[in-house]
Amino acid sequence: MMRLKEIISYIESVAPLAYQEDYDNAGLIVGDPEMELSAALITVDVTEEIVEEAILKNANLILTHHPIVFSGLKKITGKNYTERIVIKAIKNDVAIYAAHTNLDSIWGGVSSKIAEKLELINQKILAPVTNQLFKLVYFVPKDHAEKTRKAVFEVGAGTIGDYDCASFNSEGKGTFKAGEDANPYVGKKGEIHIEDEMRIEIIFPRYLKNKVANALIKSHPYEEVAYDIYPIENNFNRVGYGVVGDLKTEINEIEFLNRLKEVFSAKGVRYTKLLNKPIRRVAICGGSGSFLLKNAIQEKADIFVSGDFKYHQFFDADGQILIADIGHFETEQITKELFYELLMKKFPKFAAHLTEINSNPINYL
Repeated sequence: MMRLKEIISYIESVAPLAYQEDYDNAGLIVGDPEMELSAALITVDVTEEIVEEAILKNANLILTHHPIVFSGLKKITGKNYTERIVIKAIKNDVAIYAAHTNLDSIWGGVSSKIAEKLELINQKILAPVTNQLFKLVYFVPKDHAEKTRKAVFEVGAGTIGDYDCASFNSEGKGTFKAGEDANPYVGKKGEIHIEDEMRIEIIFPRYLKNKVANALIKSHPYEEVAYDIYPIENNFNRVGYGVVGDLKTEINEIEFLNRLKEVFSAKGVRYTKLLNKPIRRVAICGGSGSFLLKNAIQEKADIFVSGDFKYHQFFDADGQILIADIGHFETEQITKELFYELLMKKFPKFAAHLTEINSNPINYL
């Protein structure tokens, strides 16, 4: 039997909780990590009907994009839909797990999936994050260099774009004198020792800081490990919001807007004044992406596709870009497919179902 903690560990290795926004509440919301799973129901939102669907399908895990609880619940009396959903899930031993802004912000996440649907090439993150990278620099005897490198690589350090196990290594001489209470790996107490050492430099994301330091210390032969960890200002081009890319062939604006309606089953598209020029470069963001409009303009995108634009925000296009608002749910419904692909890649024999209920709270005439 599959345990819930196995799926949690895998999802969070792909979309770490450290990448969620401060206001968010991604992660396990209801359930015991040790519980055995029968099946999962995958959805964008959690509603009372979806909990009932999970029960009928014998799925004791609901995997959702939007958390059902954002702020703390002071009372659980069933007076609103959030409380009723939590009560119903607990009564029926149904776990609820959400991957929200952490799934939005990773390479290969929500916006990447939208870009895939639109067949964009030359993709990159529209607004990569900053202040998320650290560099580890340490010194180790040459004969232990490989062992320590392997240890920190195994916990996730040394990944740059599509490359992993990346490091820089240089040779030098290390000196030290062991005190009377020391237990030196090499050299003698009270004598200055000179050792052939390697200086090794490896980049890693901020959230792995403790794991990387612990892995180094456990694998290092010295009693006192000489190492530095410091922040670097490089953009982290694998984490951030939105994606920008190019169509293989440029098309006219109305044709592209109609493609959006078809691909995302949008009931309508709200858009700014047509600029009467072909669409080639496309910026996108799943969910509420208006905060990325300036980034889309800076990237010289012809169109920015997202949801939840307010009336006055449409004026910010200012004749420089075409805005296409196809709806919040419409851009994020592909998270169901994204979750399913992730689960099947790691757990191909696990029973995962896509919800048959449309949880979009917005209706159109």
